Amino acid sequence: MNTESNNPLQPGTMSNSLIQALIDNYRQNHLSAINTALGIQDAHSIWFDLPKLKNFIAKIEEEAAKVNPATSDEDLGIRFYYATYPKQENWSIMDSHPVPVEYAGKHTLVMIPTVKKASETGELVDFDFNPFHTVEGKSLALNAHKAKGKGEDPDTGLGENSGTLIPPAPPMGTSY
Repeated sequence: MNTESNNPLQPGTMSNSLIQALIDNYRQNHLSAINTALGIQDAHSIWFDLPKLKNFIAKIEEEAAKVNPATSDEDLGIRFYYATYPKQENWSIMDSHPVPVEYAGKHTLVMIPTVKKASETGELVDFDFNPFHTVEGKSLALNAHKAKGKGEDPDTGLGENSGTLIPPAPPMGTSY
């Protein structure tokens, strides 16, 4: 087995040297540029507990099945968007999603469900999926701001981002 590269035939395994190289690339280039340009010490990682991730996956499966019972596990996925918390002076937008104010201006991830669906050209594509918005009983695999659900709050979406940012949390326990 080649220990210097990720083996696509064994999902979920990577060599430690590849993991370290990828993380070092980020820290030496992107993180360094962000910290310098913004004058902050941005987060370099985010931690999610396993129950939160499992619950999010179960919620995706549950809501997708409500919209279309024929949806299979192979049709579903999660897209990870890079995101940034608002600046401290705009922190009030976080009122409905409380996280520590120490996260102001730092990187985060937002996880959004996807569903595999044929595009207009017939190609199978993983579309962002908001199971809370439907039109004529069909699921919308569209951006939430385009959804026009019947009787649904147009601002409701299925997403997750409440993890622990490092920093400001101490890096104890991290290996990379």
